[in-house]
Amino acid sequence: MFDTVLIANRAEIACRVIRSARAMGLRTVAVYSDADRDARHVQLADTALRLGAGPARDSYLNIERVIDACRRSGAGAVHPGYGFLSENADFARACRNAGGAGIVFVGPSPEAIDALGHKASAKQLAERIGVPCLPGYSGAAQDNTTLLREAQRIGAPLMIKASAGGGGRGMRRCDDVGDTAALEQLIESARAEALASFGNGALLLERLVEEARHVEVQVFGDSHGGAVHLGERDCSTQRRNQKILEEAPAPGVSAELRARMGAAAVQLVREVAYVGAGTVEFLLTPDGAFHFLEMNTRLQVEHPVTEAITGLDLVEWQLRIARGEPLPLAQEQIRWQGHAIEARLCAEDAFNGFAPQAGRVLHWSVPAGEGLRVDHGLVAQPEIPPYYDSMIAKLIAHGDDREQARGRLHLALAGSAVLGLRTNRDYLLQALSAPAFAKPELATRWLGEASAAWRSRVPDARWAAVAATLLLHRRSRVFGPLALFSSSGQRDTPLRLAVDDQLFELRVSYRSGEPVRVGVGELMFDLEVRSDDGHQAQLIVDGVHDAALCWLQGNEGWLDAGGISAAFVDRSQEPPEVDDPESHGLIASRMHGQLVKLAVELGQRVRKGEFMLAIEAMKMEHRIEAPIDGTVVELGASAGAQVAPGKLLIRIEAQS
Repeated sequence: MFDTVLIANRAEIACRVIRSARAMGLRTVAVYSDADRDARHVQLADTALRLGAGPARDSYLNIERVIDACRRSGAGAVHPGYGFLSENADFARACRNAGGAGIVFVGPSPEAIDALGHKASAKQLAERIGVPCLPGYSGAAQDNTTLLREAQRIGAPLMIKASAGGGGRGMRRCDDVGDTAALEQLIESARAEALASFGNGALLLERLVEEARHVEVQVFGDSHGGAVHLGERDCSTQRRNQKILEEAPAPGVSAELRARMGAAAVQLVREVAYVGAGTVEFLLTPDGAFHFLEMNTRLQVEHPVTEAITGLDLVEWQLRIARGEPLPLAQEQIRWQGHAIEARLCAEDAFNGFAPQAGRVLHWSVPAGEGLRVDHGLVAQPEIPPYYDSMIAKLIAHGDDREQARGRLHLALAGSAVLGLRTNRDYLLQALSAPAFAKPELATRWLGEASAAWRSRVPDARWAAVAATLLLHRRSRVFGPLALFSSSGQRDTPLRLAVDDQLFELRVSYRSGEPVRVGVGELMFDLEVRSDDGHQAQLIVDGVHDAALCWLQGNEGWLDAGGISAAFVDRSQEPPEVDDPESHGLIASRMHGQLVKLAVELGQRVRKGEFMLAIEAMKMEHRIEAPIDGTVVELGASAGAQVAPGKLLIRIEAQS
């Protein structure tokens, strides 16, 4: 038994564990890095201890420091959340061996993690006990010669996967195993990303099934020999093997198929005397056959959709099982009701290579509503660090059926806003509305194919008119009622608003007591500000009531209006900019991160589309190619350097 639990994680999942632990009467301890000193999970816990600097290797991944924090705080148990140390057998072993009676690891034993937490050993076990698996290679030999030979034996299309960890990291697709040079580059890239993310560069190879769905089964085991499954989730809506939308139950899965997949998942659990929560992942083919992929020996990001349809608290189950209690329910007592869908709201520029965003969120807003749950770790003006995963919140909608859940989630996302950083909100909305998802016709490849034609919604003339009106409205509040006074009774003000790569030339006319008239090109809008509390504003635009979220400081601002979010700058007092042709040969960083590969040198001639460099940010590797043909005439950083947005990396002089 224990009365204090330390959460060896951060942000949303740390807040989630604190909520359930506190409801059980447990004292909670948070840990944090310097980057998370003011984070919400630190504020919510009963006490909090510093681990170290910002990078995860100096804080959340440092086993010795986490164990020391348990000793110092008196924590008798540690919940690892997901990611970081959650599937680290050495960490679970260190907890067990931590002096005296040890520290309870809220999860499976180190032996179970060794057997199932690594994809290679898990696949070997699944094959041995008769769980269906795809053709592949999961051997101990990890030299490139062996991997190249095995890849050619398996054939294309092929998936290269990290043996440790998950989340789509350390995964690469190969469509031509005969191109040895390209295949070797994919292997090296997957190995480097796996090593950076999980501290383990081991890989496995697996035949890729094009039209398959990604369906996973939630399982639990206890220390009394009990094992159950809580049904399945469909996670086929994914990009670069990273899940975007998850739902439960999986559309089209019959009770008979659910029972067969559940039985196979429970068989794995029983084989290793598994204790705690886990997820067994399968590929489901159109003919109803399923193939074992891997097992995540931890709680999943998408666990709330299972909680929504079962009415169960999975974190509470974890904690009770860790205290030695039997499973709260037998298999025949578990029921499912309705449908739930989860969306991951991330700080990333979805229409610009999914470049991760880091920095301060100026203001954010998420709605409340029937059947809606929002899990987050945000304070009033949170700082999004460059060191961790880009997810900032999860929105979960539950309904009587799938269509009601989909509609509720769409409304919730459309009513959410984050000012200061770009997010993937618009991308998520397009995914929810896509015919393949709405029907549904799901497969792991559908999102990549459909989203190739998607484009970001960009600010239009109406959006610019709202921005201009709010800008002048705020200025009048700052400088007093005489700021807009004119002896003629009407004041005309030209404004030039820069929004991304657009420049809006506006003509603003206003008269005391009348709506503001804003001209943008040939268009004219009448606007009236009805209320404005500094962030939330209510306006009437051409007789239509509308809401906007706005942050302004000086001549700069962020506006979310009409479902479009962007930053703008008032350049009315600045001379027009002249385009510099040489700027088209500039490669600048779009993110905070580490320059991990530099493939060119000064004086080298390059071709458009040629690989230039790779930046590792938020545990993902982002590859950048040459924008033009030409010669490298300047290098702004070397391999290993930390870079920030806007940092010049390479300048290419155009080929004459």
